[in-house]
Amino acid sequence: MKKFNYAFVLFFIILFSNYGFCQFNEFITAKDGKLLEGGKEYRFISCNIPNLHYVEDYLPFAETNPWRLPTEFEIKDALTAIKQIGGNVTRIYVISVKKPEDDAAIIRHVEAPGKFNEEAFRILDKTLEIANKTGVRVIIPLVDNWKWWGGPNEYAGFRGKTEMDFWTDSTLISDFKKTIDFVINRKNTYTGVAYKDDKAILAWETGNELNCPYAWTKEIAAYIKQNDKNHLIIDGAHYFRKNVILKESVDDPNIDILTSHHYAPPEVTLKEILKNKAIIAGKKPFFIGEFGLIKAPDMERIVDTIINNGIAGALLWSLRGRNVEGGFYFHEEYNGYSAYHWPGFKSGDSYDEKKVMNLIHAKAGEINKKEPIPLPIPEEPVLLNIKDPYEISWQGSTGAETYAIQRETGNSGNWKDIANTDDATYCYTAQFCDTSAQIGGEYYYRVIASNQSGSSKPSNIVGPVKVTYKKIIDEMEDFSKIYTKEGASKLLSLEELRKAKEDRSRIKGADSSYIIYYAPEAINEIKVNMLASADSSKLSFFAGASIDNLIKIEVPAKTYTSGKNEYGFFTPVSYSDGNLPAGVKYLKIVFEGDAEIGRTEITYGGK
Repeated sequence: MKKFNYAFVLFFIILFSNYGFCQFNEFITAKDGKLLEGGKEYRFISCNIPNLHYVEDYLPFAETNPWRLPTEFEIKDALTAIKQIGGNVTRIYVISVKKPEDDAAIIRHVEAPGKFNEEAFRILDKTLEIANKTGVRVIIPLVDNWKWWGGPNEYAGFRGKTEMDFWTDSTLISDFKKTIDFVINRKNTYTGVAYKDDKAILAWETGNELNCPYAWTKEIAAYIKQNDKNHLIIDGAHYFRKNVILKESVDDPNIDILTSHHYAPPEVTLKEILKNKAIIAGKKPFFIGEFGLIKAPDMERIVDTIINNGIAGALLWSLRGRNVEGGFYFHEEYNGYSAYHWPGFKSGDSYDEKKVMNLIHAKAGEINKKEPIPLPIPEEPVLLNIKDPYEISWQGSTGAETYAIQRETGNSGNWKDIANTDDATYCYTAQFCDTSAQIGGEYYYRVIASNQSGSSKPSNIVGPVKVTYKKIIDEMEDFSKIYTKEGASKLLSLEELRKAKEDRSRIKGADSSYIIYYAPEAINEIKVNMLASADSSKLSFFAGASIDNLIKIEVPAKTYTSGKNEYGFFTPVSYSDGNLPAGVKYLKIVFEGDAEIGRTEITYGGK
């Protein structure tokens, strides 16, 4: 009888605990104009996830830094969404670069030539670890052409040179090569696998929409290939947005994949795609790296053209995942379009979100001659700590469409549904307000996620939650919570969302217009969130026990500025007062200077 090899078994136990379950057995390769996975053609319809590894959209009202690193929950949710769609691959945004105006709290991947932020790269490590576990491959562009995350201008700035020098200056090219060296040779701190050996990486992309000379692309592609023999290389140049593939790139032996991005009207986009396919003439794989921000019928025409003409794939722009604090990340694009949320919600009806998500889901199967992957029953959500019943949030479940909010008293187990809602309606604030909670009550809460396939197990239970006051929470979705109003005021939904910190329901009032709130008992405290589009934007407040006897009150204001930013954020100003005159039941708010109100909280009764 052979002696049992415990050391051998222990080795594999350690290996599994370190690496988890890896779903990839081979690297993606290219041959005869096609992408291959283990000898089988590899095609995809999927989505970009720009903030998978680095968040630019952390926009709570009082937060002054929109940049932060995602959590494991957030990365897993986003990659699981791609897996449920059937996409198999995603494309992240770029490796960020420090800007001279950055606040000290802003983390960037590249801090100086050859100097890198370890915390930021550990998140990229985690992203690749989860990608391996979920079976979703990742395309990584190495530098941006644009100003958003830093790029050529910032690399040049480190050396006191100009942006255009980045493409030709030997010192700047050497600095960028230091970043390439660091990235491809980095050993993942969670898996122990070097990036250049990680099968979850589908390909390196020289950059995002680069306006570079071909000589730069040629040198950088050759340098990457010299240092990483495993991964394919995508030409990330877009040659001044003309969307024309260069013949030089087609013939370059170090460029493996060609791509183009399309946001022109559908008829123009279709012509561009077919023209590029003709230029490539089957010599190399070709995929559409970005497209979208159009209605579902036009999108279907484009995707069908991609599928029917043997193009390797396409990546929709773009998908955003969930926020660990509850709800989703939101990102306005342009022309009334925003980033999509899986599997689609009512909040995105104006830009066909549900239809688009259903389309991408269906076509992800069709391109590989398969039926769409059935949507799995959601996993149970995680209910977050509840301060009071008017601020309830949870970490949602990937693929969930709605949530049943359940409540019971006395820990009796007699659960009752009090609402059915989703987690994509409100941005960066509580997902649900329990207005039916009564003063003196003690409640327990839980949440159940549902979709077309069924319902999850209940979440964890949070409670007891003691109710000592009542609240009016007005998210400005309509005028229903306002007692009366006077003057020109209008509801805003999709206007200037990015500047308004993605707040999708606001009220804007003309000078001297006003709104009045009424509470059935004495008001104890007020909090009003205003967005100032100009220095003259402000609110004035009047209060009283009778609507006919209102007196002006001075409400302290606190400003939350984000400093210099690329989006021109409006200035958030929070008016808050917990020392109102006794017996106040009416609150009048007067607009001045194009002020916008995003949220009003009125606490009353109890005390």
